[in-house]
Amino acid sequence: MKAVVVTGASRGIGLELCKYYLANGWEVFAVCRTPSPELEATAACVIAGIDVSMPAGVASLQQAVHGQTIDLIINNAGIFGDHRLSEVDYVDLERQLQVNAIAPLRVTEALLPNMKSGGKIALITSRMGSISDNTSGGYYGYRMSKAALNAAGVSLARDLLPRGIAVAILHPGFVQTQMVGFAGDITPVTAAQRLAQRIDELNLNNTGSFWHSNGELLPW
Repeated sequence: MKAVVVTGASRGIGLELCKYYLANGWEVFAVCRTPSPELEATAACVIAGIDVSMPAGVASLQQAVHGQTIDLIINNAGIFGDHRLSEVDYVDLERQLQVNAIAPLRVTEALLPNMKSGGKIALITSRMGSISDNTSGGYYGYRMSKAALNAAGVSLARDLLPRGIAVAILHPGFVQTQMVGFAGDITPVTAAQRLAQRIDELNLNNTGSFWHSNGELLPW
């Protein structure tokens, strides 16, 4: 049985990714700070109390999956803040950088000993991290953190290629989640299905590419 680790698993896209992989016969390790009733109702192995932005939290996660072969890591945990020029909350901006950009790298590096050749890593990013696609400005913390995550994803793809591990950098779409006040245009279920399809198509030839979940290749 293949095994996947999903961060940010308590609700939204993370929860639906857990459900998707469970329905397809995977063993799912669902990582979150506080589990939701919906997550606890699934057959996932819930690893709660984990703040992926903190070294101690990642160390606890590492211990929880010790000795477990992991076929797929989905770094989904993230936060969103709307920062406008002259109104930037720098404490919150730094928190977004920690959670959205640094934490996925920390989690990935911690769990790499559990992965073998053929393993895959998915980074759930945003097209708001695209520099050439930025036509409206604003959202400083979110844009900066996702651009940094994209850069980390490309470096991971290059560094892990000799080990046979592929990396996907994936924009889920504008998804109806709590993070955006449920203002999206696709459901978390649809987003999870599309993301899983992109992950399934991931290989060592397209590793490090930046994809929309609908299959569109996105600009940097």
